[in-house]
Amino acid sequence: MAVTLAQAINQALKDAMSDDERVLMFGEDVGRLGGVFRVTDGLQEMFGEGRCYDTPLAESGIVGTAIGLAMYGYRPIAEMQFDGFTYPAFEQIVSHLAKMPNRSRGTVKLPVTIRIPYGGGIGAVEHHSESPESYWVHTQGLKVLTPGTPEDGYSMMRAAISSDDPVVFLEPKRRYWMKSDVELPVETEPATQAVVRREGTDASLFCYGPMVRTALEAADAAADEGWYLEVVDLRSLAPLDTPAILASVQRTGRAIVVHEASRTLGMGAEVAARIQEGAFYHLEAPVLRATGFDTPYPPAKLEEYWLPDVDRILDCLERSLSY
Repeated sequence: MAVTLAQAINQALKDAMSDDERVLMFGEDVGRLGGVFRVTDGLQEMFGEGRCYDTPLAESGIVGTAIGLAMYGYRPIAEMQFDGFTYPAFEQIVSHLAKMPNRSRGTVKLPVTIRIPYGGGIGAVEHHSESPESYWVHTQGLKVLTPGTPEDGYSMMRAAISSDDPVVFLEPKRRYWMKSDVELPVETEPATQAVVRREGTDASLFCYGPMVRTALEAADAAADEGWYLEVVDLRSLAPLDTPAILASVQRTGRAIVVHEASRTLGMGAEVAARIQEGAFYHLEAPVLRATGFDTPYPPAKLEEYWLPDVDRILDCLERSLSY
């Protein structure tokens, strides 16, 4: 049956709430409306206003409430309505959510899942198309997961909710309507493992979240030219599956990283550093990056030029193969 990413995450939330009465869902407009992307549609009707409810427009308060609930034994899921709305909650996430378990020597568990629709491609206004993953990856104490397929949307969300560690769950908003033939419930590979989406011999293409589909399209286009890309979906940004990254580069000898976020201090820089440290003598060319630009996210009419696309990836591939 054809299931969208939004539907898969919605079903994961329903199943988790059905299985465990300690699971709560709250955020801005997640109740009666069902969320601006309808990912929480039907939850309030099914579980009542005590377990799925709307909050004031105060992200710091949302996360602070989630921390308090977790300390009292609940497993809260807090939605940040858009990626650019997370910044008011930055202090709560970095100073308290990420640090409390370590501060208490592990005696305080914070099984909090923070859902964040992220990335561009929907023609939205300012603060609605950000890629803040590097902030959370750099914050020790957080797991950072991002699904690139509907089946991973379901399985990885269930894994996030069941984790005793705080999880930032990044949902690629322009892929919410991407469909896959899958029967739910489904359990995919462990959430912290990278997955090879397509095998190849000429170069490794590392991607995640909204860029998984773009990477596979680039691999199709490259194959038409006789170039065979290995597409690796990182899935987990923290922890990063370094052994899977190195194993792919050892097979192909070349590496390209693609992500929507700006280039400087993006995930591409970290992946490149780990490849240089662990697979330097296997490289036939420098690690290259196809990314967003080092500018604020542009107006909607210009975002197609700002976002990395198939052509930008193929340009990297051609440059890599020229060495």
